[in-house]
Amino acid sequence: MARQETKLLESAIAVAEELSFSRAARKIHVSQPTVTRNISVIEGSLGCELFERNRKTVKMTDAGRAFVEEARVSVLHHLRAFQAARAVVENAEVVLNVGKSPYADPFFITTLRTIQLPLYPNLRMEESSQFSCDLVHEVLSGGLDLAIVTEPPESPRLTTVKIGESPFYIAMSEEDDLAYEHSVTLDMLAGRSWVLFERRMHPPVYDAVIGLAQTRKVHPAGIHHVMMPEEAFPLIAANSCVAFVVKSGALRIARDGVTVRPLAEESLLLKTYLASYAENKSKVASELVRAFMRKLSTFTKVRRSLPPAHA
Repeated sequence: MARQETKLLESAIAVAEELSFSRAARKIHVSQPTVTRNISVIEGSLGCELFERNRKTVKMTDAGRAFVEEARVSVLHHLRAFQAARAVVENAEVVLNVGKSPYADPFFITTLRTIQLPLYPNLRMEESSQFSCDLVHEVLSGGLDLAIVTEPPESPRLTTVKIGESPFYIAMSEEDDLAYEHSVTLDMLAGRSWVLFERRMHPPVYDAVIGLAQTRKVHPAGIHHVMMPEEAFPLIAANSCVAFVVKSGALRIARDGVTVRPLAEESLLLKTYLASYAENKSKVASELVRAFMRKLSTFTKVRRSLPPAHA
């Protein structure tokens, strides 16, 4: 991307953030006529307005919102490309921003941390933890280079590669009759009080659980909602509830009289993906993904169940 093109994009981004041509100019350290001219150049090229403006207000058009969203990503990756190239030449530190769902199997992020790239000996990963839908938004907006996400929403701008799948686990009292089963089905949970994660944490997965229950006419006695698996612990102990947890949650909650069993429902298997922005041309990110996939392929067995708590 030519420097002039970058300046055009920076002007559009600044106006979108400030909703003022004068404040946008001060923000990017150019004159107001320069900002006005840059926006006119873009609008002339597109044949539509990015902003509706008069003497008092500036408002973004729908076309403006779409343009600025992509402009942010383009500028960010342009800067990162220069930083990555300079880092190789100067043997400097290269930073990749990697996101992970707190409910993804910790094995994946642990494996990612162990990877070393010969061309980038000073590679450093900055990790952040968010819910899957938020991670996807960060990837698409350029805030993250890669993300380990569970059941990400589909987007043509997202590149994903499946890295694993695992069942839900049902946490229950060790004295529960279901504790004697090797696995449980949704039908076996009818008439019991359920503990589920808040819907806003992952709407598609939550809706899949509720939708399957409705289709199969499996009715819980009641539903309690929690944000963290540990919050289910007192509910299981006091109210004879059963809790839906993922593998990482099962590892944290299977203690002190609580055990877990896999939920044997094929349609509710949780698929985990490594996601990146489709237009991300970062060589560092590409090398990391390839090395990560090669390392995963060396593991011929993936444990898909947990040992009983009393084992």
